[in-house]
Amino acid sequence: MPTVRVQEAPFDAGAETAALSAGRTDVGGIASFIGLCRADDGLQALVLEHYPGMTERALEGIADQAMRRWPLTGCTVIHRYGRILPGQPIVLVLAASRHRTAALEACAFLIDWLKTGAPFWKSEEFADGTTRWVEAKAADDAAAAKWG
Repeated sequence: MPTVRVQEAPFDAGAETAALSAGRTDVGGIASFIGLCRADDGLQALVLEHYPGMTERALEGIADQAMRRWPLTGCTVIHRYGRILPGQPIVLVLAASRHRTAALEACAFLIDWLKTGAPFWKSEEFADGTTRWVEAKAADDAAAAKWG
């Protein structure tokens, strides 16, 4: 059963990784991805909004799909919302499996699908006081499409 959380508070990647393998001897590897807010073009903050309930269900569906496609022993998806400053973590994806290939592929699948299938609305705040909504990117759609 995957672990999925949508939260405002930062997460502890080390604690989440330890929890995924605690007491398990069948885990051969854990692949991870941590997405951080970067300060492109004077960005002061990224603000993520979501609909509680709907967002969690969408993330659970993506995580369940990964669990069906690869022989995972578990996976964790944590996505933050609210005002996030440059350098702060936004998303954590962990995929555990007996073998590295399944863990690595599932991790890549999860983050590619989260970029396009997770219902978050993002706006950017800039140093000059302006804000703008973040548009979908064709590159993100292409990355998700490669998984079929």
